[in-house]
Amino acid sequence: MKEFDLLKKLVNTHILLFFLLLPGLSEYTLRAQEKQWTLQECIDSAKSLNKNIIVHRNNISLAEERYKEAIANLLPKISFNAEYKYFPNLPYQLMPLSTFGGPPGKFKETQFGVPHNINSNLQLTVPLYNSQIYGAINTTEAASEAAELQFRKTEEQVIFDVTGLFYNAQILAHQLDFIEGNIESTEKLLGNTKLLREQELAKYTDVAKVELQKEQLYTQREIILVNIEQVKNALRLSIGISQDQPLSINAEIQYVNEPDYQQCEVTELKLVGVQNKIIENELSTLKKFWMPSLSFYASYGQTGFGYSEEPKDFLKFFPVSFAGIQLSFPLFNGTITYRKINQKQLEVENSKIQMQQLSEQLNVQRINAENKRKIAVKNIKNSEQQIMLARTVYEQVLIQQREGAASLTDVLLADSAMREAQQSNTAAIIDFLRSDLELRKATGNILNKF
Repeated sequence: MKEFDLLKKLVNTHILLFFLLLPGLSEYTLRAQEKQWTLQECIDSAKSLNKNIIVHRNNISLAEERYKEAIANLLPKISFNAEYKYFPNLPYQLMPLSTFGGPPGKFKETQFGVPHNINSNLQLTVPLYNSQIYGAINTTEAASEAAELQFRKTEEQVIFDVTGLFYNAQILAHQLDFIEGNIESTEKLLGNTKLLREQELAKYTDVAKVELQKEQLYTQREIILVNIEQVKNALRLSIGISQDQPLSINAEIQYVNEPDYQQCEVTELKLVGVQNKIIENELSTLKKFWMPSLSFYASYGQTGFGYSEEPKDFLKFFPVSFAGIQLSFPLFNGTITYRKINQKQLEVENSKIQMQQLSEQLNVQRINAENKRKIAVKNIKNSEQQIMLARTVYEQVLIQQREGAASLTDVLLADSAMREAQQSNTAAIIDFLRSDLELRKATGNILNKF
């Protein structure tokens, strides 16, 4: 019986411990399950959910439909027409009396037809040649290609923005870690300074200086936390997720020392070239305005005549059919087409100039990005050496301060120098990542895997 009571108490104790530890275990489980977004995952999400990308993806389908619409103008057109007319007063015609043997120059009014007229027919029209239709097909085909390039340009810009925001979030996370470490060091320093103050080996102003530094670090931490949240909100918007969805960023910064990018065709430059092609197609279509258009047409139908008066009412139908070829040749439209041709020629000239200017701008951007990246790599190496040196100096000053060979001011200066070295390293990494991103965009490699 005693063994049973002892076992019961042990079971109850374990149950109690389980419920006490359950909140902590649940919190640990939630943290473990919290997803950390990588840069590539953010980019993949943006490609699927970003609203600008979705709009331009729809524009591709819209351009394809317009191209199919232009081609459909070459297909035969069939229409059904029906008409009913009732004449309370039949139209008058003047008949020459000479037709019936009367004197010439004399006429007699008369009414022809019946009050009820019914017409119905099927009409077929087939365009055989029309320069405007073929010009519209070429233009919409080029516009479809331009829509695809515009989609790609938008996708590249979204990736550029998402990558920049992701880098900012990573850098802010590292700055937060630096400040947390500095806060921990400052709190230890504050404890040591208070002990020295109690032993009358330090002044009250020394304690106040350390407390002031701690408060400044707390303020900086609050500012960084706000900045992190702002960057995450912008990143959520760019990758297409809701603002209330948790977003944890993988803060591990990965970069390759000056990766080599092959020069590819830049989408923006190719887009300007296609837009120039569209203008040239429009110009060619305008120049062909004077060419004749040829079409075939045919009609088959029934014409009904009805009479509803005495002595005999009737309703009779008679077939009507015909076929023919129509040739249309524009002669003069008030110089409107001539003015449009002059306008398009100026647009073509401007488009070529803009293409040359864009090519030169992209070349300058590529050179500047390469130079900025080289400088950033050197700054990263220098700042890493400065961090190691500043940490060594800081540790030595702490030892000297414990031995009474260094003052509190020396410790604060060493700590400040170490923090400045850390910030310089962070700034150098930012410059490298941004310049590398700009170089990828200028060389047409931004859509490649990161």
